[in-house]
Parts: sequence; structure tokens; C-alpha cells
Amino acid sequence: MKLRPSSIAVHAVLIAGAAATLAPLLWMLSASFMTPGSASSLPIKLLPIPATLGNYVDLFTRLDIARSFANSVIITTLATLSSVVINAMAGYAFGKLIFPGRDRMFRGLTLALVVPAQVAMLPLFLFLRELGLVNTYIGALIPYMSSVFGIFLIRQYVLSVPDELLDAARIDGAGELRIFWTIVLPIIKPILVTLATFTFLSAWNDFMWPLIILSDSAKYTLPVALASLSGEHILDAELMMAGSMLTVLPALGAFLVFQKSYIQGIMSGSVKG
Repeated sequence: MKLRPSSIAVHAVLIAGAAATLAPLLWMLSASFMTPGSASSLPIKLLPIPATLGNYVDLFTRLDIARSFANSVIITTLATLSSVVINAMAGYAFGKLIFPGRDRMFRGLTLALVVPAQVAMLPLFLFLRELGLVNTYIGALIPYMSSVFGIFLIRQYVLSVPDELLDAARIDGAGELRIFWTIVLPIIKPILVTLATFTFLSAWNDFMWPLIILSDSAKYTLPVALASLSGEHILDAELMMAGSMLTVLPALGAFLVFQKSYIQGIMSGSVKG
């Protein structure tokens, strides 16, 4: 098949864009295996010759980054699971259940989408301080447990579930909780994976909220711990690149694992919603 010049030009632009996007990540990976001082030397080195695992060893031994990594895993996992469950239940309620003030309440929630998350951080911090949840894991994951965006996303997808299917289950004697767990959840699985991916990436990469709510360095998440290390090891570029790779790889791995379901949820939502 003969390619047209316009098609060749489009593919060339896409390849160039992909290369420009991947180049910093690949250099970060390469620099994380370089010996101290190699990444900042001239001429610039692109490959770790000789390669070393010393930077990763230092992170987990001398700098005890394992604790911060574990903190990120705990907070992100709990945040993702709670976000999927709570937002799914709320989205189903707004989409399929009838109760007084439902539509008015939902319109009020959607107005909050235009409010930047940073604006709500101070009131939320003061509220959690009164509850004694500052410098706790619970305080760190509360903002991710439920969100207006998550409720809106699930609700729009739930609207595509046929009412006849739910009514038939009710006639057979199924309760709302059983209908939700056995009928609705399997149908909306693609959008749940999409929400879980969004939440995981947001919670794993978040720097500002953990920095605000956590004061004990033993409870720092990985991004906050790496930022604190940068002041002490600002000239140790290779060590910081190794730390950055620890932050990037889990998020990248999660996206690649759930990529198919994630894209399916986005495309289905755009068609059905």
C-alpha cells in the first residue's frame, strides 16, 4: 500500500513527539545507574558506563527510602480501593435511585468541579485538625476516598445501565445492595478501572497534600521524602534520578497493566454518556 505524503508527515510528527516525551524518562533511567558525578559531567553521557546499582542501594540502606515507599503503597492502595467503592455507590445512587432532592444535590456537586482542589486544602486541613487526624495516614488519604469527579464519572456511566434490567431484579426480590454488587458492578467494570487508575496516579504522585497533612518524616510519602532529600543531596543527581525512577515506575506499571480497561472505560463513557 502506497503511503501518501500527508500520512508520512503525520506519522513523522507523532514519532517525533513520542521521542521527545520518552527522552527525559530514558535519560533519567540511564542516569540512575551512573556513578556519582557522571550525570553532570561534560560531555554529557547518555549511557551508564560503567553501570552501578549503588544509587538504589543507598536509597534503601543509607537513606531508608523503603519506609517512604511503603507509606506511599499503603496510602495509595487504601485511597484507590475506598475511592472505587464509595464513588461507585454514590454514582449509582445519583444515577438510578429516586430520593428527594437528588437532581438538585447532584447539580450542587457538579458546581464544585470548577473549584480548584488547592482552594479546599486549607478548610480541609483545619477540619481534620479539629478531628485530630493531622499527621495520620487517615488524614492523608481522606481527600481521595470520594470526589465530585469520581461521582460524576460513575453516575454518567451508570445512566447507560437499562432500567428494565434493574426492575426485573427488583421484581425477583433482589434488594438494592444485591443489585448493585451482582448486576451493576460487573456492567460498569471498565469505568471502575478508569477511576481506579486516575485515583492511583493522583494519590501516588501527589506532593502538596501529604506535605501539608504529614509532619513526621517517618510517615512521609515517596514524593515528599525525595523532595526533602533534594536539599541534602542537591549535587547528587544520580541518586535523585534513582529516587525519581522509584516514583515513576509503579505509576507507569499500573497504567500499562490496566491500559486496555482504562481506554475501554474512557471510550465507552464518551459513547454512552
